[in-house]
Amino acid sequence: MASLYKRKGIYYIKYYVGPTIVRRSLKTDCYPIARELQRKFESSMAQGQDNPLPTRTPLPEILSKYVRYIRATKTPKSAQTDIYYLRSMFGEICPELENTRRRAGQGGKRKKNKKSPTISNTIIAACFEEVTTARISEFIADRVLSNGLAPKTANRYREILCRLYNWAMVEGGVKMPNDKNPASKVRKYKLKASEISFLTIPQIDEQLNALRNTPQMQIMVAMLIYAGLRREELLWLTREDVDLRKGMIWVRAKTINKEFWQPKNKVNRVVPISQSLHSYLIRYMPKPSFGGWYFPSPKGVHYDPDNFSRDLRIQNREAKLKWSCLDFRHTFGSQLAMKGISLYKISKLMGNSPEVCRTHYAAIMPESLVDCVDFSDDHHKPKVIR
Repeated sequence: MASLYKRKGIYYIKYYVGPTIVRRSLKTDCYPIARELQRKFESSMAQGQDNPLPTRTPLPEILSKYVRYIRATKTPKSAQTDIYYLRSMFGEICPELENTRRRAGQGGKRKKNKKSPTISNTIIAACFEEVTTARISEFIADRVLSNGLAPKTANRYREILCRLYNWAMVEGGVKMPNDKNPASKVRKYKLKASEISFLTIPQIDEQLNALRNTPQMQIMVAMLIYAGLRREELLWLTREDVDLRKGMIWVRAKTINKEFWQPKNKVNRVVPISQSLHSYLIRYMPKPSFGGWYFPSPKGVHYDPDNFSRDLRIQNREAKLKWSCLDFRHTFGSQLAMKGISLYKISKLMGNSPEVCRTHYAAIMPESLVDCVDFSDDHHKPKVIR
């Protein structure tokens, strides 16, 4: 069924697929090992199983297929994030990984990087199957040292590579040596304790007062602080999502102008409108917009998240403030935690898991633990021995 032959000191296996002759390198110069691989190959083929020998797939080919796969199965933003990481790891080695964004001032043409990729800034291998655990670990460590990557970002590289290799081995037709995922063996970086930045009550007043000359921006920031919305959740609100009569904000999936959007955790939720937030919303009238947006952009269209952050940053810079949308969201959770609201309720209001809220907010509610350590009472006072 299959025959062995030796070329330049390395054993190869030769077999037929129909009328076509297929030759595969066994990557060994040891005859007993080559014979064992030949035996396994013939046994697998006799049982109708796939070829057990490692494949040799060009990197551009498998990455091109994988990018098309994630574009078909993920939201555009999530897919674009993964593509950014893949481009950072492998470079623009296929059309699907090319950066199509044009830089201003270049006559509509993107300025190309004149430096050729080297082993220190991208993962390079003769084929997809030759990427090793050591090479992946070296790449991530190099990025941590040279770019100052945070442990969470370093682990993100590992996570994306794990998903890439799992897909390639299950659906991409790739046979890895020893059928092992090389990224899964890379050790995770230890995460540091979360540093949560949030506004105090006087700082909330300072922030909102600094935006008094731009009423819509002021009310948008008030919504972030008093409702704990994510930036995109705020910008995807429509007029039907905010009901002042019922005192409710609906954060839910929707399709507007043929574009689908859903909350980050893919779960719809309702956030009550507090009295503090109601005092701002009651005097706000949404401007006409194409799509019925509750907070349209200055041009009357959907407010791009990056443009909103830029506009907020410019106004805060003038007021010598540096808080961001994430600080406003943490303010909502932190203020509720300090009031003694349960982490379960906070997680429901913010669209997070209780574990995430525990990580972020448990440390700022020590008052709730005071009665847990005092197990003595008036009836069980310790006796004093003299």
